[in-house]
Amino acid sequence: MAGSSFGTIFTLSTWGESHGKALGVVVDGCPAGLALTEEDIQFYLNRRKPGQSRFATPRKEDDCVEILSGIFEGRTTGTPISLLVRNTSQKSHDYSEIAGYYRPGHADYTFDAKYGFRDYRGGGRSSGRETIGRVAAGAIAAKLLKTLGIEIQAYTRSIGPVTIDPNAFDASAILETPTAMPDREASKRAEAYLENCMKDLDSAGGIVECLITGVPAGLGNPVFEKLDANLAKAVMSIGAVKAVEIGDGILCSQANGSVNNDPFCIQNGHIKKSTNHAGGILGGISDGSPILLRAHIKPTPSIFREQDTVNKNGEEIKVQIKGRHDPVIVPRAVVVVEAMAAITLADALLMNMSSRLDKIVDFYQN
Repeated sequence: MAGSSFGTIFTLSTWGESHGKALGVVVDGCPAGLALTEEDIQFYLNRRKPGQSRFATPRKEDDCVEILSGIFEGRTTGTPISLLVRNTSQKSHDYSEIAGYYRPGHADYTFDAKYGFRDYRGGGRSSGRETIGRVAAGAIAAKLLKTLGIEIQAYTRSIGPVTIDPNAFDASAILETPTAMPDREASKRAEAYLENCMKDLDSAGGIVECLITGVPAGLGNPVFEKLDANLAKAVMSIGAVKAVEIGDGILCSQANGSVNNDPFCIQNGHIKKSTNHAGGILGGISDGSPILLRAHIKPTPSIFREQDTVNKNGEEIKVQIKGRHDPVIVPRAVVVVEAMAAITLADALLMNMSSRLDKIVDFYQN
């Protein structure tokens, strides 16, 4: 299977299935000398692991990471970093009956159409557990970015009809509410909404917002390697994401140029923008303003109410899915969006090092 690798210089290749022995990732291109421990990575994995609230799948996994290579005496060596997380709570029998039919909203049919064969246990490579490798790699990228003063903060902006109030923003609530919302009152309303969804044997979607600060101007390229295009690809590659916005996003299509344009000004002797409708990226290149993106995430496709589908014999049937499933994907997807943004920016930073001759001369002659 092609398509399990991402990046140009800072690269990752994820591997493993939902009900296999383990999952993991190989990260290459990380510079030598970065202080890195399993605890650094575990903090990120703990944010996405299952079983942490009523609104996450009850599957119990510790998701403990093991560093197999690329680290010596607490620092990266510049060689490939191999990370492994073992599966310990598979219940493959929960999925045995779906081998013969296609679940609505899942990749069952498309996998069969492409490969003629699929691992039906929990979705195989299409499972949300594939994101373990992304998050582990993202933890490394985020640590690299922090050495340059770049910070990434993602959070739940909305679940169903409930949206946060920016004036009530409380960063500590992101890690403390079961919804990962930075607004505790909005979180309570979202929790009540999810309770009703669960009673109706249904699920909910929502929006993850991601704010990136400290990014210097000049990252990205003006044609096929645009920074916004690469961020969009990275975030859209997350299984449940159906749309990505940068800055004002779709609202740009309703605005006039006089409103949508961001005026330039001088602040403390530096070129700045007085507004940020563009979301920190102009012409595919970062402009030094905070980068703002939003990921629109679909409702969990595994719902417990009866649905119409077909089986592999071409017969129309009704099914009622079993197993352990999240009624909402959004809270656990927050750290995955954060990770993919970090990976994209780390790669862009390393690619940018060869963009100017004067910088190359300065590096090698000093």
